[in-house]
Amino acid sequence: MRSAVKDVMSTHVIAVRPNASYKEMAVMMHDQRVSAFPVVDDSGKVIGVVSETDLLTKEALEGTVPSTLQAMAGQQVRTQVTGVTAAELMTRPVITIGPDEPVSHAARLMFNFRVKRLPVVSPDGTLIGIVTRSDLLSVYRRTDGDIAQQVNEDLRDGTGQPGPSQFTVTVKNGIVTIEGTPQTAGSGQDIVGAIRHMEGVVAVRDRLSYPAGAAG
Repeated sequence: MRSAVKDVMSTHVIAVRPNASYKEMAVMMHDQRVSAFPVVDDSGKVIGVVSETDLLTKEALEGTVPSTLQAMAGQQVRTQVTGVTAAELMTRPVITIGPDEPVSHAARLMFNFRVKRLPVVSPDGTLIGIVTRSDLLSVYRRTDGDIAQQVNEDLRDGTGQPGPSQFTVTVKNGIVTIEGTPQTAGSGQDIVGAIRHMEGVVAVRDRLSYPAGAAG
């Protein structure tokens, strides 16, 4: 089974309220060794995120000539430069994810939006955890032996598919190599595709001998 966000997220989340001050957040980031805080309202719903980048924007651009700042920055950056609270400094809208979403979805969101973490929220938007890039990579801790066992079990259970004795499966450093002759080209492609999406698989080396003229 593929891991969900709830399987890898941290439930110990350091969040701040909208009225948290710049100095308070800077000190907390240093002391708590984190690089961002979700900002939550009085009901615990996520309304933004304050990151080191947001704080450094103020540090870097404060004092810039107003006309120059107007030309070089968008409204959000201009607000951050003059801001002193989380509500003024935070980035929004915030990208969040639900606990039951697959880890692969979280990875795509982080890549597409260039973020290092995602607040995890309940259906009503309440903060329940946080997932980071390193959390997502934890799925690759799975051993080669566990992966090989799952591949062979899936081959055995596949309806109408050859059993594991008709294939040779080896796994090294998360890379699966499969050899053998599937019943059809289509069934072989399905097998390789299923392995590629298994938890902890880095890559698949397809060494199958596809039947000549077999239809998928």
